[in-house]
Amino acid sequence: MRKNILAVGFAAAAVALILGACGAKQTSSKAPKQVLRWTEATELPTDDPAQATDTLSFNVLLNTQEGLYRASDKGQKTNLALAKSVQVSPDGRTYKVTLRNAKWSNGDPITAQDFVYGWQRVVDPKTKSQDAFYFYQVANAQEVNTGKKPLSALGITAQGSKHLTIKLTKPVSYFKKLLAWPLFFPQNKQAVEKYGKKYGTNSTAQVYSGPFKLAKWTGSNDSWQLVKNNQYWDKQHVKLSTIKEQVVKDANTGLNLFDTGKVDETVLSGETAVAQANNNERVDRLSSNLTRVDLNENKVPAFKNADVRRAFSLVVNRQEIAKHVLQDGSRGAIGFTPIGLATGPDGQDFAKSSKVASGVDYDLSKAKALLAKGLAATNTKSLNLTLLTNDAETTKSVAEYLQNQFEQLPNVKVTLKSIPNAQRLQLQTSGDYDLALTAWQSVFGDPINFLDIWSSDSSYNSSQWHNAEFDQLLADAENKYGNNATKRWQTLVKAEKLLMKEQATIPLFQSNSRQLLKSKVKGVNYNPSGVPYDWKSAYIANK
Repeated sequence: MRKNILAVGFAAAAVALILGACGAKQTSSKAPKQVLRWTEATELPTDDPAQATDTLSFNVLLNTQEGLYRASDKGQKTNLALAKSVQVSPDGRTYKVTLRNAKWSNGDPITAQDFVYGWQRVVDPKTKSQDAFYFYQVANAQEVNTGKKPLSALGITAQGSKHLTIKLTKPVSYFKKLLAWPLFFPQNKQAVEKYGKKYGTNSTAQVYSGPFKLAKWTGSNDSWQLVKNNQYWDKQHVKLSTIKEQVVKDANTGLNLFDTGKVDETVLSGETAVAQANNNERVDRLSSNLTRVDLNENKVPAFKNADVRRAFSLVVNRQEIAKHVLQDGSRGAIGFTPIGLATGPDGQDFAKSSKVASGVDYDLSKAKALLAKGLAATNTKSLNLTLLTNDAETTKSVAEYLQNQFEQLPNVKVTLKSIPNAQRLQLQTSGDYDLALTAWQSVFGDPINFLDIWSSDSSYNSSQWHNAEFDQLLADAENKYGNNATKRWQTLVKAEKLLMKEQATIPLFQSNSRQLLKSKVKGVNYNPSGVPYDWKSAYIANK
């Protein structure tokens, strides 16, 4: 499977523990006013599931839409949602689904045809969805997505309005987790056709199947709301009436809003994170979000040289970034795949098993020597580069550190380009950058969800690093060893080591969000290795 999702500004991917489970006395402990006020680090890019590529968009989609399953227990379990029942064949390749009676926010029934249409729309080459490859384990999805077969050939069919059959190309152990991800949710054909190009570009150009509806979003403003969806099939378990989301890019501003009671949550960074270390409303949220620098080989030919790429990595001190720039509990990366994402059959953490020290070391003198060697080999005298970033406060601080470090290399000049996250995503997706500060948040807890970014045909591989051996290792892991857990694991470890030895990218740090959260906020379901916040069961308690 080729997968990628969620390339986002790392600051937007704040993550957490499951906070305050809803107990038996929850109803009597609820506050009269059920309004949650939440902060975000960047603007919302899209509300179209076929076009979303960032964590924030998927977080809004997770709370305003619904699929066959909904994740729980930090993403490790899946519970039936729009599916009333699911039968899986003994060979793991066929799923027979019966849907429950449910409605869209406009009152239309949610049908099996909505799932068929939604899946076909994502893989339709005309849609140009970057995430379409996530469907490639569905029968004929790759052929449909590449224009070799018609949409009707996709391995999902409706039998009446309440029954679905899904055919896979092979057994996929994590398929139910994918079904709980917004990309696999149904889409309303009438709404898509009604709104046309405006579909998902503002809160009124969409219909909703989940616990909340998006409201007061124009497509470019820095605040919006999620309001309770009274057509939602399970509305009796939705306690919040409104979630008010507000973009706050400066940590001091966020702290001020929190202290004055204007927001219920804010993310800390730098000095504010240190100053609030003993606050009893502080929560540390270490996630699988991994921030990195990509080097665009198409725009900068010298980056095709591995010595040049290694030189840029060796001037970065990851521990210094974590301890002195971020100061929020984030960890220096030990590889591209983060610690805690997955544990293998041998009980070992994948990141530790696959660590390549040279891929994350700091050695300025060695970096200078490698750069001189690489520039000579590519007939390059100097590098005048632009580092693309989003304009969140924390991102800017990291970018300034990187600028200073990169310019310690002889004949290297770096200019910063900090712009709103939606614009950054567009430029990065189109390959219009020299260096890009970006991040990856997994959809589910498996190394393939990180490594597949770097396959040669990945829609997220905008830096255009290609390696045939790496591609083959991924193919073997998912096909040849798909039913052999030990062999699959060993093959993925080899792929990670190759990625780091070749310095395909520069891993920086694994994000921890040091967050302040009002103690009255309960029941937030957090997934550290997927779409982070599910507010379906959240509520405001009486103090």
